[in-house]
Amino acid sequence: MNKLKLTLPKGSLQESTSALFQRAGFQIYTGERNYNFITDDPDIEGVLLRAQEIPKYVEMGTFDAGISGNDWITENRAKVREVCELSYSKQGFRPVKVVLAVPQNSKIKKPKDLQGKIIATELVNLTTDYLKKYKVSAKVEFSYGATEIKAGMLVDAIVEITETGSTLFSHNLRIVDVLMESAPKLIANKKSWQDKWKREKLENIALLLKGALDAEGKAGLKMNVEAKQLENIIKILPAMKKPTVSPLTDKKWVAIEIIIDKKIAKRLIPELKRCGAQGIVEYPLNKVI
Repeated sequence: MNKLKLTLPKGSLQESTSALFQRAGFQIYTGERNYNFITDDPDIEGVLLRAQEIPKYVEMGTFDAGISGNDWITENRAKVREVCELSYSKQGFRPVKVVLAVPQNSKIKKPKDLQGKIIATELVNLTTDYLKKYKVSAKVEFSYGATEIKAGMLVDAIVEITETGSTLFSHNLRIVDVLMESAPKLIANKKSWQDKWKREKLENIALLLKGALDAEGKAGLKMNVEAKQLENIIKILPAMKKPTVSPLTDKKWVAIEIIIDKKIAKRLIPELKRCGAQGIVEYPLNKVI
């Protein structure tokens, strides 16, 4: 029986990744201290690993595929097949940033000011490449954690991953430069990608995950409208494409169905009601393919 060995991130991205898979139609079950996960898809064998390690183990072929951030793929210099990018993070649906940060009172204002300085980071290779780009010589130290508190006390600057910048600001740090933006990616081992069954399985997973992400923040809306009011109703309807209009048994009425952004529903629904729409139903979407 064919099996796809899949590794997903444990830690900060674990909860949001599991939620995304659930919206895509995959139930994921994990024990509190268990690094294996079970899905309702019998074709998948799953393991949880730190996102930092996933690219190298996918490259080695220990796993057929996995999800990790572009920052860690770059850091590991992993030679993998990128199947698709997935725009989500721990707290939302936007990429994180890898930033150079220093204390507020630091004299470091630009990359060139790092000459001869000490930088702490988990992203040693990425930081080293950044310094080479600016032809700057500085010492890059691997940080085992709590990187923010080291700036100004143990080192001159840090390179850190941030989503909102709030942790940096709470440690009285300011951002000097953004090294890169990073979003999770579904990646595959190159040999596994050549396997027809595994490639098709991964393409199917990617389609469903991206569909779940595309549905985030959107809702379906359907209503009944008198045919004579149809043109006026359509004028105020935003839609991904033209709305679907279907006849009803009563020839004087039609049914309309569209997809809208959730955030405009509270403004749009009362307006539709005033224009004569009836039986308005808003419903959630799991996937938009």
